[in-house]
Amino acid sequence: MGSEGKLKIGLALSGGGFRATLFGLGSLWRLNEAGLLGRLSRITSVSGGSILAGILAHRWRELSFEDGRASNLEQVVARPVREFCRHTIDIGTALMGHLVPFMTTGEFLSKRYAKDLFGETLLRALPSPKQDTVPDFIFYATNMQTGRSFRFHQDYIADYSLGISSSTQVSLAHAVAASSAFPPIFSPVILKTEPNAWEKPSRDLPNLDRLRGRIVLADGGIYDNMGLEALLGNVDIILVSDAGAPFKIDESPFEDDLLQLGRVRDILIDQTRALRKRWLIADFIAKRRRGAYWGIATNIDDYDDPNALVNDNALTAALEKIPTRLSRFTESDQGQLINWGYALADVALRTRARLIESAPAAGWPVPEWPLQ
Repeated sequence: MGSEGKLKIGLALSGGGFRATLFGLGSLWRLNEAGLLGRLSRITSVSGGSILAGILAHRWRELSFEDGRASNLEQVVARPVREFCRHTIDIGTALMGHLVPFMTTGEFLSKRYAKDLFGETLLRALPSPKQDTVPDFIFYATNMQTGRSFRFHQDYIADYSLGISSSTQVSLAHAVAASSAFPPIFSPVILKTEPNAWEKPSRDLPNLDRLRGRIVLADGGIYDNMGLEALLGNVDIILVSDAGAPFKIDESPFEDDLLQLGRVRDILIDQTRALRKRWLIADFIAKRRRGAYWGIATNIDDYDDPNALVNDNALTAALEKIPTRLSRFTESDQGQLINWGYALADVALRTRARLIESAPAAGWPVPEWPLQ
């Protein structure tokens, strides 16, 4: 592998509800088969991608790696991911958040993640990135007070305006809830910290202690839908698995003063996301950066790869229309989303990032739901 083995590889797992969780699982599956999962230096995530990243981080110690490949990824990660995505959690969580006083929907979401996935595990109890085989895990939220991205890491929490704190007791469930708390349904998630535990703010704000003491967080995709910031300048190869919702034309948008705000929000988020994507891909084409982007709406035929697992068809086109909710996914939708993420990761890693040999993947990770 030579110098290739020394390059730092970063993976961004985007948002998009359970759809992104399952699409990202397919991407991880192909990375693992290629011996790249154990070589990742940094994994960033937002929203539905953070559910997958949280399960991966929580169970990292259980993975049996050899030459960068975990022989038990399906048992340790894929099965609990698929089991969790068999349940609808958004409706009940939203109702509880609106009916129970003194608790937000985001707090109920955190409790659900703790109950079903992570227990009371703290971020600081996750495997340490100081070990050679453990990546940095960064779960992105958006700070609604400072307007900046908010990072949850195994060793610290950080915000450009607030600084950095390494002496916190933040649970993994709370971090994933904050990252996936899309407004107005699931936000906000409140994080209370000790103001004196912070250091290195970007500027001396007059109300800094108050801002540090009670932090109001929402979905990481509001600020950075692909979770790219922490990869830029920190890794040599950038990989992006993106299952965010393609923007939809609305023939009859709300014209009410308040109801139209949701559409305005969606336009603003889509515009920033599109700019980041175009800028990143332009850098790849110009060879200013090395890496690959694959998204749920990507046309696999555009890779012009005779070894691709599938060609574009009505089935693959329909996958981008699956709702981006935290609701129950059928076995067929699960299998097809996993296979689609796997197939796109396969061609992108071979033809764009040039991280694996030209030989194609052996077959579908979920063979009972082929995309043909």
